[in-house]
Amino acid sequence: MLPEIQTPALIVDLDRAQANIDAMARLAEAGGTRLRPHIKSHKMPYLAGLQLAAGASGLTCATLDEAEVMADAGCADILLAYPVWGAHNLARLRRLRERVRLRVSLDSAEVAAGVGAVAGPEPVEVLVEVDSGLGRLGRPPGRRSAELVADIDRVPGVTVVGLCSHAGHSYRARSAAELREIAEREVAELAETVRLCGGDLEISLGATPTARWEAAAAEVAEIRPGTYVLNDTTMAGLGVATHDTCAARVLATVVATPVPGRFVVDAGTKALAADGSPGTIGVVGRPGLHLDMLYEEHGVGHGPETGGPAIGDRIELIPNHVCPVGNLFDLAFGVRGGRVERELEITAKRRSVRCAD
Repeated sequence: MLPEIQTPALIVDLDRAQANIDAMARLAEAGGTRLRPHIKSHKMPYLAGLQLAAGASGLTCATLDEAEVMADAGCADILLAYPVWGAHNLARLRRLRERVRLRVSLDSAEVAAGVGAVAGPEPVEVLVEVDSGLGRLGRPPGRRSAELVADIDRVPGVTVVGLCSHAGHSYRARSAAELREIAEREVAELAETVRLCGGDLEISLGATPTARWEAAAAEVAEIRPGTYVLNDTTMAGLGVATHDTCAARVLATVVATPVPGRFVVDAGTKALAADGSPGTIGVVGRPGLHLDMLYEEHGVGHGPETGGPAIGDRIELIPNHVCPVGNLFDLAFGVRGGRVERELEITAKRRSVRCAD
């Protein structure tokens, strides 16, 4: 299995990725909703280019690193979905605005003041983050968020153009009915918040599990799913993907079989990330095998006492949470028909930058 690749390695099935990209593009088009996919899940300009070619209106980025890389790759319309703070980061933001159409999401007048201070002659378009249930950024929907919108809209150098939210709590849903309920509540609560703000703001929502319902809602201007391009076992567990639609796999080699029924692979947390239970990592084509424990460089799994993998066997593993996996590799291998077709540089991964201008 791909003997030319040294393991552990991140591989991307290009046919599966393209099918996922096309399916989400059709979903957004059918709902009359803009699609602005989040690239944090793959961090690869090549895949971002496929998303734009399929009709995405722009890209969503989680960091300035990601946004700068996507601008270098030719994307002209970016939402930076993270509060920008600090003189060095604000200087980078100012330079980035000279190259692309840039919107920023935030949830405080303090952050807005810093952004506004580097705006120049044209105010920065901002989306105000609303907490739809995740408990991370933003105030609760309703009057408290409407008051925050009014405070931010008075800050010089910025103009509030919309509200945004991320239903990350949908990852804990136990059924399709619960996913739909989360999505419909999110849409209704943000629509009511828009009404309290005067009714002239866009709604931008981002999460793969709830995308199908958000895209169909007339109140929603754009959706920002990210995981859908590659998928993972969490998405499969939620019923919005299957193992067959998971395009990203970590190729690993069995390096030990210490006792019958136990095997060890050369992929641990430094290849698969530490998110979630190791028991949810999928083993492609081997339903009787499962990983029970991840160490830094070892993945320990179990299966039948006879007929299990042998030392030297290669297996494909589907991550539990694919988004941090790309940050662990410099390169992925794009595979089509069982052959490596291209190398995919993961250039938008986190970088260390010295704070000097």
